[in-house]
Amino acid sequence: MGLISLLWGIVAMIWMVLALIPLLGWGNWFLIPFAAVGAIIAAIGVLFTRSEKRGRAKTGLVLNGIVIVVAIVRLGIGGGVI
Repeated sequence: MGLISLLWGIVAMIWMVLALIPLLGWGNWFLIPFAAVGAIIAAIGVLFTRSEKRGRAKTGLVLNGIVIVVAIVRLGIGGGVI
């Protein structure tokens, strides 16, 4: 679960950078649910792995959380169009 959430977070981060480009802000509408699923996978990974193996899941949770926050702020600024 940790590796999946980490890779999911990396893909979401790349998508977030692309959605910061003007006229591609509409991608944030799809990015927020995508990153939310990644955060759920990471949370499940944190819950069901041993404490010494939680690093990847925690990193995936942080990455997906950052992506969600930035996407929400970007939608608030540009309304998802710009």
